[in-house]
Amino acid sequence: MYVFLDFEASSLAKRSYPIEVAWVFEDGREESHLIRPAAQWTDWDDAAEAIHHIPRATLAADGVAHDVVARRMVETLTGHDLFASAPSWDGKWLSALLRAAKLPRHALRLRDTEEAQRATATALLRDIVPADMLGRTVADAVALAEVRDRDVPAHRALADARDEWRRWCLVRDAAKARA
Repeated sequence: MYVFLDFEASSLAKRSYPIEVAWVFEDGREESHLIRPAAQWTDWDDAAEAIHHIPRATLAADGVAHDVVARRMVETLTGHDLFASAPSWDGKWLSALLRAAKLPRHALRLRDTEEAQRATATALLRDIVPADMLGRTVADAVALAEVRDRDVPAHRALADARDEWRRWCLVRDAAKARA
């Protein structure tokens, strides 16, 4: 099953770490966690906090221990196709979370959400659209979803994961309408 995932982080610096993660399954089930930082995670950027509005004190008071979140992710997400709008950034924070929890850093892998969009549209249209027009028709469905969805990221993990899921739904629904 496809799963759309997003992280919020302490900063965009090299030593940044994840502070929030959320995911939405293609069937709409969702989960979100504030992450209590590992002891060795000290990086913090007040400018990043001004964007995501998650104070360090909130992470300490309400966050779930980083290793508990990492184990939950591996338990829940293993065997599913994971997608993010920025897989290099989100992958960096996923890797940091897994390493800090002493789990294999490649236990979970992220791919670009557009791959899920294209694969879904292709699967729905391949038997209906002539082969020479399939690529263009799929690209049109993906572009249409981008045009229809012009929301600015909320910079909260669950809201942004939901946005990724909604964009995928728009592509799926556009392909179904064409079929």
